[in-house]
Amino acid sequence: MKLFAIFGDPVEHSRSPLMHNTVFKNLNYQACYTRVHLRDGSKLRQTFFNLGLSGANVTVPHKEAAFQACDEIRGFANEVGVVNTIINEDGKLVGYNTDADGFIYAISEFKNIKKVLIIGAGGTAKALAAKFLQENFEVTVLNRSQKRLDFFKELQCSSYIWDDFQVQRYDLVVNTTSAGLKDEELPAPKELIAEILNNATYVADAIYGKLTPFLKMAKKKHLHYKNGADMLLGQGVLANELFVASQLKKEDIKKYMQKSFEY
Repeated sequence: MKLFAIFGDPVEHSRSPLMHNTVFKNLNYQACYTRVHLRDGSKLRQTFFNLGLSGANVTVPHKEAAFQACDEIRGFANEVGVVNTIINEDGKLVGYNTDADGFIYAISEFKNIKKVLIIGAGGTAKALAAKFLQENFEVTVLNRSQKRLDFFKELQCSSYIWDDFQVQRYDLVVNTTSAGLKDEELPAPKELIAEILNNATYVADAIYGKLTPFLKMAKKKHLHYKNGADMLLGQGVLANELFVASQLKKEDIKKYMQKSFEY
């Protein structure tokens, strides 16, 4: 019986155990998936081995710490320094990032995206910015402070803090911050968010499982919006493929993972 987990702070809200365990159960794969509340990201590697895990997902705020915890990084994660999926290969931790492809899957119904505004500058924002640029989107990043914006400037994204930001028209606005996850906070001052949404076509929030204050404002303005559930599904299917080393069919994984959202 293989054991998998998700690391995060907070993590009690995570649907990942339900998603992955539904796949394992219905496809008779001998594995179990659980949650691990990890406050200190520097202890991720030690905790991973102490629990005897075969693999793990990593959520906020530990995605950059997960990158540091790995022995080897593969694929897109190399470009962004952010890992959300770890595989134990004979005692060697191998890191991947499935967030970005999961998000592209999630917004596939949004048409004619050219200009994107990302709110926040953490691990999810890094992955999305790099992926959006690969998709030839024009990317702007808005964060509370300057200290995390260097990465985005190196990518040639337009980068601003709240005080020096001039709102433009955006095809898509994405909140990648944790504002609204455990509280009723907005990802930026209310007046600024209102002006941004007045100039947006589509709106997305990486948070799932609730209508955040950010999405409530979007709804009031009759904007086409979605929460992070589709992103969660998209990255989850890709992560599960890695967990089972492609022993299960992707179509079957997706089928039962989608079914888990009915529970």
